[in-house]
Amino acid sequence: MRKRIFVFPVIAAAAVFLFGLVVMLLWNAILPAVLEVGTITYWQAVGLLVLCRILFGGLRGGFRGGRPPFGWPPFLKGRWMNMSEEERAKFKEEWERRHKQ
Repeated sequence: MRKRIFVFPVIAAAAVFLFGLVVMLLWNAILPAVLEVGTITYWQAVGLLVLCRILFGGLRGGFRGGRPPFGWPPFLKGRWMNMSEEERAKFKEEWERRHKQ
């Protein structure tokens, strides 16, 4: 578990730097010729990524669509399977109430 705490930030930082490079290369290869805009630096590309995340992705974490990307964890799936129909309906109503945007 401790290994994950240290590895995840390193992987996340590497991904940001790699995506920044990709954005810079794509921008500089395509947009100046098509839209007659100037080229951007690496740090401008990283800033553009951060700006897009703020504007379009939001600042909250969590899962889009209400489900984790690889299915529910086993302990939650087990709880769901053991619920009666009334409990499931109540859970769904509460979930929708909490997750309306």
